[in-house]
Amino acid sequence: MKVKLLSSTPNAREVAFTAIRTCYSHNKPSDLFDGEEYEKYQRKTATDGKGGTDADRLFRHIVSSGHTSTLEHIHFVFAIEGVSRSLLAQLTRHRVGFGYSVQSQRYVSDASDKKKGGFQFIVPPKIQENPEALGIYLDAMRKIQAAYDLLSSSKIPKEDARFVLPNAAAINLTMSVNLRALLEFYAKRRKGRGAQWEIANLAEELRRVVVEKEDWLEPYFETK
Repeated sequence: MKVKLLSSTPNAREVAFTAIRTCYSHNKPSDLFDGEEYEKYQRKTATDGKGGTDADRLFRHIVSSGHTSTLEHIHFVFAIEGVSRSLLAQLTRHRVGFGYSVQSQRYVSDASDKKKGGFQFIVPPKIQENPEALGIYLDAMRKIQAAYDLLSSSKIPKEDARFVLPNAAAINLTMSVNLRALLEFYAKRRKGRGAQWEIANLAEELRRVVVEKEDWLEPYFETK
C-alpha cells in the first residue's frame, strides 16, 4: 500500500479559523481571513489551560462540541495505490464528503501479455505467515490469471473477463475528502476499533500524511 497526498487546501488552519469565527463574529469572512484577528488568537495563550494558542483552544472547542461542519472547508486529495478490491468495497461505504476515481477493470486489461503483465494481488498477513496457506493462495491466483488470459484470448471483452478476478485484485485510486469526513472515517476505521487490517492500515496512512502536512491536526485525530 502506498498513500501520497497530492494536494490540500492552502492556508488550511486560517481557513478553518475563518469558518469558525464567521459563525460567532460580526466581522466579514474576508476580513477575518485577511485581517489581524487570526494573528491575535495566535499570539494569545489558550484560555482553557490545555496549552497552545487561543486558536488551538478554539479548534479544540469546535471538535469536542461536535460543531465540525466548519472543518468541511478543508480538503485533501490522495493517491492510494496497491490496495485490494475488498478494501475498496469497504472504503466506498464512506460517501458523504468523499470522492473516488478508481482504476477500471473494464478499460484496463489484466491479461498477462498486456502492459500490466497480469493482475496484481494483495496477500493477507495471516496467509503470508502460513506457508501451506500461502501455497494454496498463490496457486489459486495463478489459476485465476490463466482463466482471465484464456477468456481474453477468446475475444471475451474485458468487462466480462473481469468477473473471474478476485477480491484480492489490486487497484489504484484517487480519493478526495474533507477534514470532517476524514476525522469521522479515522474514528471508525483506526486500529483498535475492530476494522479489518487493510482498511485500518489505510486509516493510519491517511492520518500520517495529513499530519505531516498539517501538524496542528494531530490532536484531533487522537480525540475522535
